[in-house]
Amino acid sequence: MKPFPDSRHTRPAPTREWPPVSVIMPVLNEERHLRDAVRQVLDQDYEGPLELVVSVGPSHDRTQEVADAIAAEDPRVTVVANPTGRTPNGLNAAIAASRNPIVARVDGHAMLPVDYLRTAVETLEETGADNVGGIMAAEGVTPFEQAVAAAMTSKIGVGNARFHTGGQPGPADTVYLGVFRRSALDRVGGYDEHFQRAQDWEMNHRIRETGGLVWFQPRMRVSYRPRPNVRALAKQYFHYGRWRRVVSRTHQGTINLRYLAPPTAVAAMAAGLVVSPFFWPGLLIPGAYVAAILAGSVLTGRGLPPAALARLPLVYATMHLSWGTGFLTSPPKLSKQQPEPERARLQDFFED
Repeated sequence: MKPFPDSRHTRPAPTREWPPVSVIMPVLNEERHLRDAVRQVLDQDYEGPLELVVSVGPSHDRTQEVADAIAAEDPRVTVVANPTGRTPNGLNAAIAASRNPIVARVDGHAMLPVDYLRTAVETLEETGADNVGGIMAAEGVTPFEQAVAAAMTSKIGVGNARFHTGGQPGPADTVYLGVFRRSALDRVGGYDEHFQRAQDWEMNHRIRETGGLVWFQPRMRVSYRPRPNVRALAKQYFHYGRWRRVVSRTHQGTINLRYLAPPTAVAAMAAGLVVSPFFWPGLLIPGAYVAAILAGSVLTGRGLPPAALARLPLVYATMHLSWGTGFLTSPPKLSKQQPEPERARLQDFFED
């Protein structure tokens, strides 16, 4: 692929040519929302050629029929099958069916700003990055969702990850979703289908390890609807923790203190509760955690409706304890390495 012109030194002419973009969207059981999700992509304020590849998993509703109807109505839309229903498999299938030098990942529930692709391409040009992405802007409707949104944009809830909390543009370990140069996807062989979760972080790690740059652009702000209840939130964060442990086993040296904080807290509180019948000061450990969460909720919950503020301590505890438990209990069998012949086949798949 030819390098993009360097817009740091020359202002683009009004009649500039924008590179073709392929948008890839893996979906499963999205009958209700698929048309709106597709419309958000096709209505982008982007003057270059655009295609959308929808990868459909084995759904229990009419997602396949809706996707096929959309493709019949608009030649820019292509539908491919994802027999496994798993996200990384669907992403790889969509990448393989796409044609353009820029590939943008979009989720079925992501609410894109109208200038998302334009901003992404400009950022790729200006920075020379292999992948650019922005903020996962959690926005809630119910009191519980509002509490989750506050926690997901707070350092108490998610640490200092800029794609959650915001910050200045610059190099990053990972970003939300992502708009890639196809050359980078080809170089690393696409998404590793072993990772049911954390596949974005894992692939961005391989992009960086092979000399690529991942860039955070806060102007790429994508609205995200949080999980609606405690059970769904706990399941989400349990799997986040479980699969982040798998990434750390696969790629040595990729764990830092931010990731170790939740499992350390879970282990310390469990130890305190175990010894408390024989040594009552053990209760001080979970007690200190509860006090810290309550104080943190007061500090970070300013401006929330009272009903959402009341739920914020529960949300923080659910996120921390579920992530930490998932990390601690992640079974070694999940870290089974892909055989070398399979890795070679996947690489050849993307290079053909």
